[in-house]
Amino acid sequence: EVQLVESGGGLVQAGGSLRLSCAASGLTFADYAIAWFRQAPGKEREGVSCISTSDGSTYYADSVKGRFTISRPNAKNTVYLQMNSLKPGDTAVYYCAAVKWWSCSSWSPSVFDSWGQGTQVTISS
Repeated sequence: EVQLVESGGGLVQAGGSLRLSCAASGLTFADYAIAWFRQAPGKEREGVSCISTSDGSTYYADSVKGRFTISRPNAKNTVYLQMNSLKPGDTAVYYCAAVKWWSCSSWSPSVFDSWGQGTQVTISS
């Protein structure tokens, strides 16, 4: 069974940084695309970033480009989301998700088969 566990959330001031981790088990890690989503209260779940299966290409929502970086170190079953220059609008529960052999061409949550439990990120102004 595929399991994903997020960690690294917390409360930080605007302009600060956090690094989220998504630890995976029960899968052949290199075969899966991994994405980060977030969901704020009363809002739809939205895609934040994705790293593809084939070549490790990375993709970002316009709202986080230049501030967030997704990475998947070789030979390590963990994906990171480095978040810099955080804004109050980044406040949300952040989830990682996985789907096998995906190009990250779609940001619909329905594409992804496996999800973590989420980690809360709160940015104070």
